[in-house]
Amino acid sequence: MREIIVALALSLAVGSASAAEKEPPIRFAIFGLTHDHARGFIPKAIGGQDAQLVGIIEPNRELAERYRKRLNLDKSLFFSSLEELLSKTKVQAVATFTSTLDHRRAVELCAPRGIHVMMEKPLAVNMDDARAIQAAAKKGGIQIIVNYETTWYAANQAAYILVRRQHVIGDLRKIVALDGHCGPKELGCDPDFVKWLTDPVQNGGGALMDFGCYGADLMTWMMDGQRPTKVMAVTQQIKPHLYPKVEDEATIVLTYPKAQGIIQASWNWAVSRKDLEIYGTTGYLLATRSDGLRMRKTNGSADSEMSVTPLSGPQADPVAYLAAVVRGQIEPTGPSSLKVNMIVTEILDAARESARTGKQIELAPAAGQ
Repeated sequence: MREIIVALALSLAVGSASAAEKEPPIRFAIFGLTHDHARGFIPKAIGGQDAQLVGIIEPNRELAERYRKRLNLDKSLFFSSLEELLSKTKVQAVATFTSTLDHRRAVELCAPRGIHVMMEKPLAVNMDDARAIQAAAKKGGIQIIVNYETTWYAANQAAYILVRRQHVIGDLRKIVALDGHCGPKELGCDPDFVKWLTDPVQNGGGALMDFGCYGADLMTWMMDGQRPTKVMAVTQQIKPHLYPKVEDEATIVLTYPKAQGIIQASWNWAVSRKDLEIYGTTGYLLATRSDGLRMRKTNGSADSEMSVTPLSGPQADPVAYLAAVVRGQIEPTGPSSLKVNMIVTEILDAARESARTGKQIELAPAAGQ
């Protein structure tokens, strides 16, 4: 049986596409180019109506020139520092494509100036930096958005509604996230990206951070912000000749009072994956691609294939979302929010410690609990 989910995910949007189109485009800058996700983000930003790119901050002139030629950009867009950019033009937000270690610096530079910050996942390399980001954002009155590719999957958005709002598979018992690819070097990532991504200081780890964050983010969202009570992780260096400083394989197990989460993060898979399995007391949901779901219930029926309509409005892509946040039409929630990603960082911190010590890490109750 084939079911069609009509615009389920759209109910998550607070603003509307038509409302956003009536507003002038926001003025934003790119902060850093060492993250390869900038390759896809910049063309989308330039081609859209929600945002106007007014500057790119990148002190590495060779890297900046490579991007300029690759994307046929005007030389006048490039600046060596935020201060230089702000001396020439005004910006309302930045989209950050630096190393994860530099996220804190970017926020601490932007927050006092009232500039909102969107960064590529994950939020921070550790909880110390995450807390500093949180404090700077609060003091500066700015919004923080953490950009995950999986946030904009219509299947994930629909799964959240089916699980949390419609309760179609009962109470959650297990979530399995499978996120990985063949490895950044094998995939042909830019050398500037690979350099920091495989550095335990600048990235906070290897595959555990690079792909473990996806599962931790989606699980925290699906669990409605509930923190796990225990974290256990096992990591390996299957390819030490390629990645001598960091792990390239990681499995993280999260224990909740009445559920379990399993995160499989890898730089060793022949096929790239960003899949999610959600098991409840009365059925399961499998999101194995960005726009489709499969559900099976305990009534004995066969698997039901479910097509999900594409997202639109602020929930459709990171540029539209950033614009809506800057305009004050929505506040970051769910996978993109600082609240969820503080928990994600806590999980990743505990996973690193568990892998290092070989012990299960118990998380202390949150303040107020």
